[in-house]
Amino acid sequence: MVTTTARAPRPTRAEALEAVLGPAPVAVPREGTDLERARAAASTVCDPELPVLSIADLGVLRDVRVDEGVVSVVITPTYSGCPMMQIMERDVAAAVRAAGFAEVRVRTTLTPAWTTDWISADGRRRLEEFGIAPPTGTRPVGPIQGGLHVRCPHCRSLNTREISRFGSTACKAIYACRACGEPFDYFKAL
Repeated sequence: MVTTTARAPRPTRAEALEAVLGPAPVAVPREGTDLERARAAASTVCDPELPVLSIADLGVLRDVRVDEGVVSVVITPTYSGCPMMQIMERDVAAAVRAAGFAEVRVRTTLTPAWTTDWISADGRRRLEEFGIAPPTGTRPVGPIQGGLHVRCPHCRSLNTREISRFGSTACKAIYACRACGEPFDYFKAL
């Protein structure tokens, strides 16, 4: 008789980080104007696929308004088919409610389209520290594109090559460094 054991599904990167580091602490702001508190609370939410970045650093958090105690938050996905938007909407609403706001409305908008130009300088630094090459330059314009020089986040060499245009998520590609031999994700310039 042959017995088989079922393998547990591989955890996502976010789940693996949480297993090692524990849940990310959420600092609930207690001071400032309602708008400052609401924006600070929404800014604590991390991207589910890139847990080293807040949605503010990623440029996904577009607007926060408070009108007669109702908080309205606007977020833009990194691409229109992003499967994490419902999770981000839920997490934003929970974070803002935890800051003391009873009514929170989160709206997703596709216009203007998100661009890697919106990633903050701190966000780019965090991506590199996490082992993901941040986007280089600005998003491509028009049908003609020049060569791309992607710096290895491990050894900083520009002697890299693209392995696959499609990485673990639609917004990343897989590269390998010829200098140190390490593979790494590259956050595509969009």
